[in-house]
Amino acid sequence: MKPIAIVTDIEGTTSSIRFVKDILFVYAEQFLPDFIRKHKEERDVARQLRSLSDNTGIPLKNTEALIEQLRRWMREDNKSTELKALQGMVWEMGYQRGEYQAHIYPDVPDKLREWLDAGINLYVYSSGSEKAQRLFFRYSVFGDLRLMFAGYFDTSIGPKKEVQSYRNLAEWIALPPEDILFLSDVEAELDAAAAVGIKTVWVVRPQETGADVTKLKSRHPIVSSFADIRIEEL
Repeated sequence: MKPIAIVTDIEGTTSSIRFVKDILFVYAEQFLPDFIRKHKEERDVARQLRSLSDNTGIPLKNTEALIEQLRRWMREDNKSTELKALQGMVWEMGYQRGEYQAHIYPDVPDKLREWLDAGINLYVYSSGSEKAQRLFFRYSVFGDLRLMFAGYFDTSIGPKKEVQSYRNLAEWIALPPEDILFLSDVEAELDAAAAVGIKTVWVVRPQETGADVTKLKSRHPIVSSFADIRIEEL
């Protein structure tokens, strides 16, 4: 039976890793410190800084120490919820200024529309904050794609390589795991999803990895493009 819901990752799956690493991450590294200094008293920023302080023991009043912790996490590509939320706020500023548009692979929008037309609900599950995900699809090179998705999930439901996260995902979507398909470029994430019964497809973009898809072996079906995904065969 074909899935009733499809959940997709972003980085390396719908979109280029290079855009995220070379543009978004670099932009955040450049502008996040001053953004925090200027906006630290505002509700949304203050909430994340308070959580960061609680989780690290760094005094809330020590703004520069909090900034340095965030810088360290950015260098380490840490998936901290506070970091991702604050990065999303900075990225919103860049999108609104027109300094960049989010990269989307050309094969993605048409396939998403095809699935929607077939009555399949679409979701996103990414390590970027939910806000950052919405911004990504709002300011894409193909225009505003936000409303194609029924929901967005970030690491607040759990880390992407942990089995429990996919139980949480299925519970939030309110479907049996076997009615859900998860798309990702990370095999360990797919392993965790498959462990709870979710259908999986490994999206391997040769333009990202240089991999020869025909030579890869996996328990998961492998494609190099959304156009190659045949949900009726899963």
